[in-house]
Amino acid sequence: MASRADNIASNMSLANFTKATELKNRIWFTIGALIVFRFLSFVPLPGVNPLILSDLYDQTRGGILDLFNTFSGGSLERMSLIALGVMPYITASIVVQLAAALHPSLAALKKEGTVGRQKLNQYTRYGTVFLCAIQGWFLASGLESFGAQSGLQAVVDPGIMFRVGAVISLVGGTMFLLWLGEQITSRGIGNGVSLIIMAGIVAQFPTFVSNLGQGYSEGSIPTGIIVGLIAMVVVLILVICFMERAQRRLLIQYPKRATQRGVMQADRSHLPLKLNTAGVIPPIFASSLLLLPLTITQFAGNSVDTDSAAGGVLQSTLQYLQHGQPLYMTLYGLGIIFFCFFYTAIVFNPEETADNLKKNGGFIPGIRPGKRTEEYLDYVLTRITVIGAIYLTLVCVLPEYMIAQTGVPLFLGGTSLLIVVNVTVDTISQIQSHLLAHQYGDLIKKAKLKGRLR
Repeated sequence: MASRADNIASNMSLANFTKATELKNRIWFTIGALIVFRFLSFVPLPGVNPLILSDLYDQTRGGILDLFNTFSGGSLERMSLIALGVMPYITASIVVQLAAALHPSLAALKKEGTVGRQKLNQYTRYGTVFLCAIQGWFLASGLESFGAQSGLQAVVDPGIMFRVGAVISLVGGTMFLLWLGEQITSRGIGNGVSLIIMAGIVAQFPTFVSNLGQGYSEGSIPTGIIVGLIAMVVVLILVICFMERAQRRLLIQYPKRATQRGVMQADRSHLPLKLNTAGVIPPIFASSLLLLPLTITQFAGNSVDTDSAAGGVLQSTLQYLQHGQPLYMTLYGLGIIFFCFFYTAIVFNPEETADNLKKNGGFIPGIRPGKRTEEYLDYVLTRITVIGAIYLTLVCVLPEYMIAQTGVPLFLGGTSLLIVVNVTVDTISQIQSHLLAHQYGDLIKKAKLKGRLR
């Protein structure tokens, strides 16, 4: 049954939107910040020749660079100042979350409230700078080695000064994106970092449409394949919208309490458990681990001796790990399932939740507080995680299978589609919340005016 807030949100009109001045300012600020992000993606690194970067990048297609290039909106392909995007921050935040769940001192910081969260955020930024410096150094070294092996000089003046300048530029670009994301979160609409990632993914949509139209006009892509791809994307979007909002709501009951009129009343609430607690982390981890060996070998170039036994085994293994191969899709699906259970166990702690319910006097009807509640929460969470893992595996593996069968590079892979849909749904929910708050504000003002007239 829909709540009163849901009914009010469903009856909102564009007239309320035009009156919400603060909401319009937030939306314009968000759009302006995303435009700045797109402008920065076309500013190349100092000392890099942008004319031959595309030829060098074509040699590494199919590796982990494709994944990072998608999230950065093509910045990595152009070697811009923000070539690393916000992926170092995402990696650092995941590492800090895992450490906070495993290390006692960091776990104590997590329980200290706002001060503890600020300390963990500080550690995350330190980790981001460290990862940016490491990745920037290897990226600059890779550019120099690419130019030496292929006969193309991507770097104008190779050497230690270029590497140091590239590292400083890349670290500054990533930290500026983090600052821009924080500004969007505080002054705009939605989560800033997530919106930056989504903007980078959506920015490649026109290129995909033009390539698809060109293939159709040349006859290389049949009409049936285009219709099938469109139908698959629409179905996946509907499934993602449904599954990401799906919850298992556990009834929580509190003891009877005396009210002001002396009536004993029992409070009830619900503990929502998301069907997909892990979010988009499992596909990112699984694809990164699978594509990492391929990328390292592509960076190595001709240094691997394919005539030797070890080189032959490595080359055969990499052939089986290519996109669309059965071994790759099998390992990809198994990796998603593993990281679903692993990350869910890190994010949600049944023991801590059971202790909090016991301290507040809450209990699940028919389940004893304490150890029995912890076991019941773990039992329910395991069952819904199985469904969530199957859903994530199908959403991420199905596009890979379509790419392998049709040969059409689908720009919206499973991970990209998950990010775009989740961020869009979250942003729309925040817009509705602002409209709802604006409508309640108008009702309060009207009520005060009526009270004065009396």
